[in-house]
Amino acid sequence: MPFDRAHTRRAALRLLALNGGALLLAGCGGGSAATGGLGRAVGGEADPSILAVTTRKPVRGAEERPWFGNERSGATRAVRVRFDPPPRSLVGRAAASVTGRWSVKRLETLGDTDPVAAISSLVAGGDVLIYVHGYNQTFETAVTDGADLADAIGFRGTTIAFSWPSKEGLLDYGYDRESALWSRDAFQDLIEALVRNAMVGRVHIVAHSMGTLLTLETLRQLWSASGSADVAARFGAIVLAAPDIDVDLFAASLQRIGPLVKHLTVISATNDRALAVSRQLAGGVTRTGAADRATLEALGVKVADASDYGWGILRHDLFLSNRDVRGVIKRAIELGG
Repeated sequence: MPFDRAHTRRAALRLLALNGGALLLAGCGGGSAATGGLGRAVGGEADPSILAVTTRKPVRGAEERPWFGNERSGATRAVRVRFDPPPRSLVGRAAASVTGRWSVKRLETLGDTDPVAAISSLVAGGDVLIYVHGYNQTFETAVTDGADLADAIGFRGTTIAFSWPSKEGLLDYGYDRESALWSRDAFQDLIEALVRNAMVGRVHIVAHSMGTLLTLETLRQLWSASGSADVAARFGAIVLAAPDIDVDLFAASLQRIGPLVKHLTVISATNDRALAVSRQLAGGVTRTGAADRATLEALGVKVADASDYGWGILRHDLFLSNRDVRGVIKRAIELGG
C-alpha cells in the first residue's frame, strides 16, 4: 500500500483531533511532553528512529516500501526504522498536523541470526516501550503510530514496535485475529529477552485494539511458563487501548497472569463504534474496550473511561488522536503501571 494511502485514516483522525477541543480526564495530567523520546532511543542521533520486530514476510528484501507485507513469515525479523526529521518551518508543522510528523526514510536490518538478542543488546541501559498495533494495519502505519505515540508522551527510553501480519483489509477480521494469535511465541520471545536482561529498565507495553488480544494471550503464556515475582517486577505500565477482547475471555485471562494484573490500565469507550461492529462479528459478546467502567474495575484493573472525550466517527483511536487520552498513557508509564 503506498504511503499516502496508508495514512489516509490517520490523517482524518488528526483532523478530527484538531477540531475536537481539549478536555481533562480525571486524575490524568493533560498534554504531551517535549519531543525527544525517539532520538534518545538510539543514542541521540540527528535522524530519529525506533526499533521494530515483526513476524511479517518481507517484500523485495525489505529494501523499499512497503518493506513488509501482510503474509506470515517463518522467521522473526528485527530492524531499525529511521525517519525523516519532523518539519521545523511553520508551514511544515501545519502540514504535519494533517499528514503526520513521521515519514519512514529507511530500514536497517538487525541480527540476521538472532534478531531478538540483537534488540535486547541495543536497548540496554534504560526503559523500553513496546507498541503493538491493532487490526487492519500496514507495517508502515504500525511503526509511524509507534513513533507518534512515543513522541507525543515524551518517552525517553527505547521504543519498539511489534508488528504482526495484518491483512490490511476491512473484511479480513478473521485473518487478522488468527495472525495476531499466531504471533504469540515471537512476542513472548521478545518480552522474555527484555525482562531477563538485567541491563534493561522497566518494560512498558501499549497495545491497541486486536493487538491487546495478542498482548494478553502472550502475557498469559509467559506467566504460565516462567512467571515469578522477579519477572513481574521488570514490567512497568501495560496499557490496553480500546481492547478488542471478549469481556468474558478478558476476565478469565486475568486469573492467569498473576501480579501482572496490577500493571494493567484499560482505556475504554462505551461509544466505540468499531468495537460495536466487532461485537456483532463475535456473537454479540461485549468487547472489553466498550464495557462500562464498573464492570472493568470489578475485575481489578485500572480504567480510563474515554467515552466523553475526543470527537470523531469511530472513536477507536483516541489514544493517538486525543491529547488527554495520551496523557493517561504518559501518567501510567511515569507511575510504572
